[in-house]
Amino acid sequence: VQLVESGGGLVQPGGSLRLSCAASGIDFSRYAMTWYRQAPESQRELVAQIHMFGTKIYADSVKGRFTISRDNAKNTVYLEMNVLKPEDTAVYYCNAFRSRDVYWGQGTQVTVSA
Repeated sequence: VQLVESGGGLVQPGGSLRLSCAASGIDFSRYAMTWYRQAPESQRELVAQIHMFGTKIYADSVKGRFTISRDNAKNTVYLEMNVLKPEDTAVYYCNAFRSRDVYWGQGTQVTVSA
């Protein structure tokens, strides 16, 4: 099983980024997909989640700015991030789970700085 994140980088406050997570080795359409993030010296926190049938959950801190989506034909989940703030700086991780099966990606760094 592999989850490979991409799309991170350095962006100015107010800017946008689109993260992607490509999955392989799992029946992607049957998994809930989640984006987490972890800032330095902080705990990992849930950012956004999309369930098998499309239900979405967002952290309060990103509601209205971030959008999670999935393309089951491409085995990929996306995180569209707009109006980025310095406090969004973190390593962003992709997570797939279904029942007792849980998988993580290696993470992609997002830095929001002027």
